[in-house]
Amino acid sequence: MLTLGTLGLVAAHLLSWGAVCHALLHKRDPRSALGWIVTVLFLPGVGIVLYCLFGISRAESLAARLMRKMAAIEPDYAHHPEVVCHRTAIAPPQEWPLEILGRRLTGQTLCSGNGILPLRNGNEAYPAMLHAINRASKQVFLSTYIFRGGSVGESFTEALCHAARRGVDVRLLVDGFGGAVYSLRKPWKRIPQAGGRLARFLPPRLFPPSLSLNLRNHRKLLICDDTAFTGGMNIADNHILSKHPGCVQDLHFRCEGPIVDQLRRAFLLDWGFATGKFDQRSLPPSSNIMSGDSLCRMVLDGPGTEADPLNDLYCGVIGSAQHTVRIMTPYFLPSHELIAALRSAAQRGVSVRVVLPGKNNLPFVHWASFRLLPVLLEAGVRVWFQPPPFAHTKLLAVDGYYCQIGSANLDARSMRLNFELNMEIFDPEFHTAMALHMDMTIARSREVTLKDLQERLLILKLRDAACWLFSPYRGPLGEWGLLFTLPGM
Repeated sequence: MLTLGTLGLVAAHLLSWGAVCHALLHKRDPRSALGWIVTVLFLPGVGIVLYCLFGISRAESLAARLMRKMAAIEPDYAHHPEVVCHRTAIAPPQEWPLEILGRRLTGQTLCSGNGILPLRNGNEAYPAMLHAINRASKQVFLSTYIFRGGSVGESFTEALCHAARRGVDVRLLVDGFGGAVYSLRKPWKRIPQAGGRLARFLPPRLFPPSLSLNLRNHRKLLICDDTAFTGGMNIADNHILSKHPGCVQDLHFRCEGPIVDQLRRAFLLDWGFATGKFDQRSLPPSSNIMSGDSLCRMVLDGPGTEADPLNDLYCGVIGSAQHTVRIMTPYFLPSHELIAALRSAAQRGVSVRVVLPGKNNLPFVHWASFRLLPVLLEAGVRVWFQPPPFAHTKLLAVDGYYCQIGSANLDARSMRLNFELNMEIFDPEFHTAMALHMDMTIARSREVTLKDLQERLLILKLRDAACWLFSPYRGPLGEWGLLFTLPGM
């Protein structure tokens, strides 16, 4: 007669082999699959629990279903001739390969007539965003990873409440993890009382169980009627640049023109994901007001498909560069493919410059990046550390006409775990402004050399290598990285 202990042991083994089959079928990285298989088989009880918490991406199937639903019911802007850019009339010939690459990877059409205005730090971005909220008459859609209490959080809460009271469709989407962890004060909870709507993206909870801690909505979006804002900036006091040691420098961007329609659809995709409801009436017919000379395309990335569009796009753009590649990012743990693209570009004679923060708010990520720098420097990539305050800016500028802005960092968490939103911008004038911003930063930064890295103390090299082991998707250690470091801002 079988005892309860024997039955439990049999059940544990069956669950273990079920987890092994799941990892074999669903893990895209063989190192991740092998790491989880070893963990589950050698730790039958604990391994299964860890795999359920951190190894299974429950959001992927839901995201895939929602994307298919949206594709079936939303307006097909890609076939509206007034929104599609006439490439033969507008774009110079050297842009064709990148235009085709982005279109095939994202499924989004490049649209013309956009105006993109850089806003430096919260000092410029927040007044512009609040002004747009206060003048909105139809819609105010705000999505943010972090919405902290404080003077900035109170200002945005009051503006959103006033807009809701005057009849504007106000919706706030806050990440379930970032919105809970980064601030004890949550003024945004008052918005439903004023008539606005509030949703949280995959909030961790025990009942009903939802413990997908690694799957975060890192997108930052504000849509106010026909004006939008996007970039990497959260809602927090520390984005106001001052002499305070904890302040953060960043760029945000005001967008006008047909690209606003794409950004509005991105917000509604996330809103539908979080609430299970997608209101087609919230997508008004495109006004298509031409506001500038920039050609733009939205790039959505996140769980839900087998594709990896953002990583592929970075690799393709850098791989096709002929003259210059400039990168600015707060967190730098690039994929093997991206490392190869950077090395190849430098070895072809392309000037590849990478600007990183000299002091990082996530020291573990900063230390891990030291482990990757030698292989890049040996190929001719040049790297600078800029002085404090911590720089949260994310920029890619290539060959005098192409830029990419948005929320994504160059690490595996952004590329594989987070829901991210970037934007491609084809515009020589905009490229000149962003390249100048990075070159001015380089002028006051410290360049890192191979000699500097070789002369580091052995204890520091060991520390860097140990942190590098926890970079995501190097097996279960990486996917448990949340236990050791919070997701980036």
